[in-house]
Amino acid sequence: MALQRRHLLAALGAAAAPRARADVPGPGPLFAARPPLAPIVARPDRIIDIAVCTRPFRAQGPRLEAERRGRQTVIHNYGHGGSGWSLSWGSARLAVEMALATRERQLAVVGCGAIGLTTARVAQRAGLQVRIYCSERPPEVRSSAATGVWSPESRVCTEEHATPAFRQRWEAMTRHSFKVYQGLLGLAGTPVEWRDGYVLSDTPFGDPLPPLAETAAEPEYPDLEEAVRDLHPRSVALTREQHPFVPAHARRYAQLVFNLPAYTQWLLDGFFREGGVIEQRHFEHPREFARLKERTLVNATGWGARALFGDDSLVPVRGQTARLVPQPEVDYGITWRGHNLSVVTRRDGILVQAQAAGDFGSADTTPDRAASEAAVRRLASLYA
Repeated sequence: MALQRRHLLAALGAAAAPRARADVPGPGPLFAARPPLAPIVARPDRIIDIAVCTRPFRAQGPRLEAERRGRQTVIHNYGHGGSGWSLSWGSARLAVEMALATRERQLAVVGCGAIGLTTARVAQRAGLQVRIYCSERPPEVRSSAATGVWSPESRVCTEEHATPAFRQRWEAMTRHSFKVYQGLLGLAGTPVEWRDGYVLSDTPFGDPLPPLAETAAEPEYPDLEEAVRDLHPRSVALTREQHPFVPAHARRYAQLVFNLPAYTQWLLDGFFREGGVIEQRHFEHPREFARLKERTLVNATGWGARALFGDDSLVPVRGQTARLVPQPEVDYGITWRGHNLSVVTRRDGILVQAQAAGDFGSADTTPDRAASEAAVRRLASLYA
């Protein structure tokens, strides 16, 4: 089972891709019948953007701890791999608890990505006055280039570091984040929504897949999903007549999607409405923090913590996504097992992602249009 799950993760080709649960028993169909699927118009000339992000992976998992530096307390909150958006609320809650323990009422947050911005909002809700210091703000931050799907277990740590204590903390962060996201459903602008997805396979789901060259260099990740399986609807197998795709085998699942432009704007609007301030500033060394008036800081710099704090435990994992022209009639995602293809539909476009050999350990953010065009052509071949 662990081997099958690793093959599926490799097939997803993205930190944010969902998992199909072919092994979950269930009492009959759990999804209502839906109308025929509108096909995706998958042509390279419909690519309107290519984005590259750098996931900040740590084998030990996210760094969540406080340290004293001179007169200041620095709380580290970074290294979430491909789970930054998914774990952001639960991770922020832990960081803010540490900040409250200092009894300071003013908080500085360094970084304005998924973790920094969410931590700032949680701190405001706890009654703190918050100022964000950053060299970039959305949509220029790296996390704005994420696919935006619920993936709390994606590249969050290695198998050897998945201790009982880590698993307990991860589950707490996951459950808290999930609860917050369910409270955002139905808001204006649809920052968060549930969508159907289809995992496709040329062979039966029980058959193992050969390892993908794109993920050969990656470590072994733990199976964490079992602890939170109750949070997701179960996937259901489809007959050949129940889906329009070329591959013979398909399962349908439900997927939580973050429409990142609308969701990020919702976070920013709330931050400013409650008196938050963003100050553009670039830090070359932590000693520069001493110039700030705040005595408690949250370091939410993500991949930037490697250079700023010399944290060599951070490993970059490159991810590239092509965005196709939006199709409002297309409201489903796709994962093609064994073909390194993952598709996420959002309000701002259809995201097509594929992983390349050498992405693990690569901090290169140069777009590779040829790779994205090849992924789009693979997507087109799914429709008869």
